[in-house]
Amino acid sequence: METIALELVPPDQDGGVESAVEEGRKVAESCRTSGLGDRIQHLMIPGLIAEDDDRPVEIKQKMDTLDFWHTVRPEIGDVKGLCTQVTAFHNREELGERLSSLRNAGMEGIAFVGVPRNMNDGEGPGMAPTDALAEFKDLVPNRGVILIPTREGEHGRFNFKCERGATYGMTQLLYSDSIVGFLKEFAQQTPHRPEILLSFGFVPGAESKAKLIDWLIQDPGNPVVEQEQEFVARLAEKSFEERKRQLVDLYKRVIDGVHDLGFPLSVHLEAPYGNSKPAFETFAEMLDYWSPKNA
Repeated sequence: METIALELVPPDQDGGVESAVEEGRKVAESCRTSGLGDRIQHLMIPGLIAEDDDRPVEIKQKMDTLDFWHTVRPEIGDVKGLCTQVTAFHNREELGERLSSLRNAGMEGIAFVGVPRNMNDGEGPGMAPTDALAEFKDLVPNRGVILIPTREGEHGRFNFKCERGATYGMTQLLYSDSIVGFLKEFAQQTPHRPEILLSFGFVPGAESKAKLIDWLIQDPGNPVVEQEQEFVARLAEKSFEERKRQLVDLYKRVIDGVHDLGFPLSVHLEAPYGNSKPAFETFAEMLDYWSPKNA
């Protein structure tokens, strides 16, 4: 794909179609005024499910991924779709029907996601992501998985997912350049060269109180993640110009470290607190430094 994807979270279900249309128009205007315009080639629409009760920003029932995609796509313009699909709550037949619907709606890539972190791997009545990767090779040509470079044992985990049929990995939000060392080692140790969607997230001042990003990237007892959390906390206290500068500097370090390792690269942009003018301004400056080959 080698694309630029913008994450767009479905609105609360009680907001209805009007809320989805409004969000689409807002994003289209933000793209235009920031100069991103035609550069956004994919929308990445996550299929969100309820997680731990301690989530700083509550997840209410969201509009279905497909319904949101059908509603928002005409407002954004000529874009294609990516999404995440939780597999653990669907049996083979149900999951196959869901994936067929997503593909028929124009979703080019689907990342298979497992259980939320308040459940253990293997729980849930449906299929594990690794089983879905192998089962639906013919149905879904671009099969994604989540890649967390700071997680213990991730080399083996990611290698197994590639062996099962993953064609791309979408990273967790990157707030350090740990992905560089991860991919260097992975390239040395395995023949797999899946596409990597590098995920970069904006940090607004609101993070200093709400701490949503801190919660999203948490991994208790992991010193590398603790350093990332400290970086995010310091960043949230700074001026917008300083936050933008440091986020762009991080983007440059990551790109410089991974662009010649043999992996096809895409960029996934996310504003965890909602898309905003400062977020788009930051994203535009990142992409001025480097954009994927097909962007």
